[in-house]
Amino acid sequence: MQNGMARGATITDEPHDQGPGSVGLSVVIPAYREEERLAPTLELVRDYLDEHVGAGPAAWEIIVVDDGSPDRTAAIALKAGADEPRIRLVQSEENRGKGSALRLGVRASLGRRVLIMDADLATPIEELARLEQALADDPSMDAAIGSRAHRDSAIERQQSVLREVLGWVGNRVIRLVAVRGIRDTQCGFKLFDGDQARAAFGAARLDGWAIDVEILQYYRRKGWPVAEVPVRWAHQDGSKVKLLDYLRTLGELMKLNAGGIAVAALYLLASLYLYKGLWTDLDGAILAHSLQDQNQWEWFFGVTADNIAHLRNPLFTDLQNMPDGVNLMANTVMLGLSVPMTPVTLLFGPTFALATVFTLGIAATAWAWYWLIHRRLTDSRWAAAAGGALAAFAPPMISHANAHPNFVVLFMIPVIIDRALRLCAGKNVVRDGVLLGVFTAYQIFLGEEPFLLAAMGMAIFALIHACYDRANARAAVKPLAKGLGIGVAVSIPLVAFPLYWQFFGPQSYHSVLHGDNGAGNPLRALSEYPARSLFGDAETAAKLSMNTTEQNAFYGWPLLALAIGITLWMWRRPLVRALGLTAVAAAVLSLGPRVELDKFGLTVPAPWRLLRHLPLLESVIESRVAMVCAPVFGMLLALALDRIRGFRSGDHRAVGYLAVAAALVPIIPLPLVTKDREPVPSFITEGRYKDYVKEGRSLVPVPLPDPGSAAALHWQSSTGFGFKLAGGYFNGPDGPDRVGIYGAKPRMLSTLLNDVRWGTVEPPAEITPQMRDQARADLAYWKAGVLVLPVREQRAKELRGTLTGLLGKEPQKVADCLVWQVDAS
Repeated sequence: MQNGMARGATITDEPHDQGPGSVGLSVVIPAYREEERLAPTLELVRDYLDEHVGAGPAAWEIIVVDDGSPDRTAAIALKAGADEPRIRLVQSEENRGKGSALRLGVRASLGRRVLIMDADLATPIEELARLEQALADDPSMDAAIGSRAHRDSAIERQQSVLREVLGWVGNRVIRLVAVRGIRDTQCGFKLFDGDQARAAFGAARLDGWAIDVEILQYYRRKGWPVAEVPVRWAHQDGSKVKLLDYLRTLGELMKLNAGGIAVAALYLLASLYLYKGLWTDLDGAILAHSLQDQNQWEWFFGVTADNIAHLRNPLFTDLQNMPDGVNLMANTVMLGLSVPMTPVTLLFGPTFALATVFTLGIAATAWAWYWLIHRRLTDSRWAAAAGGALAAFAPPMISHANAHPNFVVLFMIPVIIDRALRLCAGKNVVRDGVLLGVFTAYQIFLGEEPFLLAAMGMAIFALIHACYDRANARAAVKPLAKGLGIGVAVSIPLVAFPLYWQFFGPQSYHSVLHGDNGAGNPLRALSEYPARSLFGDAETAAKLSMNTTEQNAFYGWPLLALAIGITLWMWRRPLVRALGLTAVAAAVLSLGPRVELDKFGLTVPAPWRLLRHLPLLESVIESRVAMVCAPVFGMLLALALDRIRGFRSGDHRAVGYLAVAAALVPIIPLPLVTKDREPVPSFITEGRYKDYVKEGRSLVPVPLPDPGSAAALHWQSSTGFGFKLAGGYFNGPDGPDRVGIYGAKPRMLSTLLNDVRWGTVEPPAEITPQMRDQARADLAYWKAGVLVLPVREQRAKELRGTLTGLLGKEPQKVADCLVWQVDAS
């Protein structure tokens, strides 16, 4: 039994007087039930090695690993070893799989280089010359692997169609979840540096076919580059790979990525915890702090599904804001998700669809940031996991989690950042540029404003980093510019028509203004705790934000102190400098055009005033720029945790972890608050409205739906869009300049009913003929078929009196609503 070998493995004719590196080349051949072809294979390999590697006793060795074969495989290898001492047998007492066999063989090898190959000679031994040449041409490479997927490979005999399909699918899965950048991980012909191979296979744990992936992952973690080399390959009859082996390999890939799966599961649990109130009562609960946005977003998902189901234009609808309609592309409909979610929406309803998007979207975003951080910044899985969690569950994200899926479902942003970084490396500029264009186009259909903010953050980071690392910046300019050009060329055809429709189509607008004073963060908002956090105070947060859904900073002073400390601690790294200064820039821009210094009674101008009137930026709520800090803080946190875990002193590690905990514990999010939802009137659910709303006419809720009260949108979305609504909650144009406003253009009747509803004015004591004429004109404009006042509506008595006076007739009571039929004339 060799020292360090697995139990149940034996080695014959072990050269006890030699050690690793004493042989030029070790050829490891795993074998299971190979009695028919092993002998000729060994003869061919031996003859080739004698002629091309050397005939001396230390030139080469062949190690046959019998994986518990029930036939004469081991006996044949023993006989070959008796005739040729350079052929050795490593024997396993039971069949454990190719991975186990390779692990035993490589660990028993003595070669300065190690070649692994299959006993069936699907890749001929002569292809060794190609692998050796690849390593000779590029001394920086530590391994050369045969690739059947390389464009210069020669496939002399294909597998069956089923095997081809299974192989293609399996390879795509491997590239997606395990090893990126390698087109063919499973070709059994690979050449390694001997010491590196023994280290890699010694650390391996998989027994099956997925060991190839495990080894390549080990090489990637160590930073050992691998060359992918074209080879000749031919399918051989008698393959031992069965359908069940593909399933076992998939299981091994899951095991190999158990850490990443565990991180994803934790993110999902955190997201479910956040929305537990909604999930436990989808029919009767609504997010309490969503204002009217949950009604709006459910309507967006519902109307998109309805448009798709009826083959209508998904960029427009007149189901709301009759007769003008709504430009859906000019609203945050998230077509990138609402369209593919159509089957879910139709089967389970828009509330279920929105809850699913929120829950899975936040978890996916956290995992995407984790993936980027783990790939680019740290080998520590759990440091990256903490960074991903902070990026996706930071206070601004939790605030928007009440109402705005487009600002929390950001899983494409890390993918876009990674592709831009690949462009900077300049290795596959065309491919990466094409993919960047596709990814960018898709993100536009997920959310344009968050993408604009992310692009601002990336631009700020790139400029700062270039100042501190000018050599790499100069090298990256050309491939990045070329890749960006390719990306623009790819994305424009995909988004040109939707963007044209958004900016120039019906009901388009050119900007949404937020007042002369802007909507920036107060200075204190950066250091206070958010409302829905462990240490938060809702009253304090409310004073410093527009509303609960727009708490766009609120990182808390401990986290700000930690971020500053990390930046100063690791200042020597250009990456950290750029991250820290990017956070500072984003925080300053988020203050808006001016900053109020209350203690000094001063108002000072701020940098945003220089940007606020630029195209696109004029519609941005500037306080949202502070959201850029969330992933920046996540990256700084991951880098700090990675450094802390390397401390030799346990006391120093404890202090470091305590500092991190002190910064994060106060902002741990609490579950989002829910409340009972207003039930849909039975007049709607029972379909009574169908007797009053004819084709081409609209239903007018009293008061009309607007950004302050949009329950009527839920009437539509929860009952299948059987009628059209006057008024609504959306973004549309107003006035000759087509400036964007929230909701429909105000008219006399809609304004009056809303004022009465909220108690802003009392019902008119006298209804003038002019008021009656204007009310009739408004109803005609809306093509009204019926006005509907739920009897439980706030100030229903006052609203009834107002409408009765305007229309000159009393309403009918139908089910739980008062209704006024409107003459078609």
